[in-house]
Amino acid sequence: MEAPRIAIDAMGGDSGPAAMLGGMARALKADRSLRFLVIGDEARVRPELERLTLPAGSVDLLHAADAIESSEKPSQALRRARTTSMGMAINAVKDGRAHAALSAGNTGALMAIAKLALRTMPGIDRPALAALLPTLGDHDLVMLDLGANTECDAQNLVQFAVMGSAYARTVLGLRKPRVKLLNIGTEELKGTDELKDAAALLREAAGYLPMQFDGFTEGDQLSRGKVDVVVTDGFSGNIALKTAEGTARFVTDLLRRAFTSSLRSKAGFALSKPALHMLKVHLDPNNHNGAVFLGLNGLVVKSHGSATAKGVANAIGVAARMVRNDITRKIGDDLDNFRAHAFAAEAAK
Repeated sequence: MEAPRIAIDAMGGDSGPAAMLGGMARALKADRSLRFLVIGDEARVRPELERLTLPAGSVDLLHAADAIESSEKPSQALRRARTTSMGMAINAVKDGRAHAALSAGNTGALMAIAKLALRTMPGIDRPALAALLPTLGDHDLVMLDLGANTECDAQNLVQFAVMGSAYARTVLGLRKPRVKLLNIGTEELKGTDELKDAAALLREAAGYLPMQFDGFTEGDQLSRGKVDVVVTDGFSGNIALKTAEGTARFVTDLLRRAFTSSLRSKAGFALSKPALHMLKVHLDPNNHNGAVFLGLNGLVVKSHGSATAKGVANAIGVAARMVRNDITRKIGDDLDNFRAHAFAAEAAK
């Protein structure tokens, strides 16, 4: 297919155009075939672009008079989306001028604008926010939903599993990802009725979809590397994600305090530097940046607001892989397969 073309909301995030365009430059250095539509206040964006060394013809600039504020309510953002850098980036995907949109701005506003502009795919009731989490295994973990839907029924969870599996096959290169539902225990009798019903549907679906369903998992097992996709409602998923991020910061702060408590500790720090560097790399959120709204008729990637240029480049890499691997088609094919088997089973009854 043609080279991925990504619309960049240059005004989102804590650092604004500097981090977003710096990340774009890093991504272009790694992959010169990428193309970008940069959207933002031209007076602020153009000087940043002129400071960068970019391949000729790789970037187009589109002026946006407004930007969505980080504190803005989704309902307010929707009313003025057309003139904002975020809304224009999503509309570029809708109009076919870009294959994917990337923003580090207000998550609620991004979801609201994307859902209204792009609509959900056939067979998807609600889009979900998916992201990669670090593990002790050979690769990261896909987890969804991380906050888009606070309440979910069994069908929503099954749809999340189908989308998460397609995402893991695309981004992680797995043939049949191991899928589990987040629960308060691993026993089949535990959990809500929604979880039990979803588990029953997924056990059957694993027989014909490219996934393995391995039942339930608990929160303390997320980082062990024994599962590829973890599915949950957005309320529980967001709490689990923030808890994991807080624990990572706690561990690093505790180590920093321990290694500066005495001269002997400082000497130990010098000896432990290689191991601590590996820990820092593994826990650095910039290495796992790029949450994705799955289930829309178009690709939208959410970068962390505090992401550095390195983090933005990683988010662009996620977007490019999804475009090249046609993840929307994969999700659609899996959903068609699921619906066909469900209809056949119902007819047989």
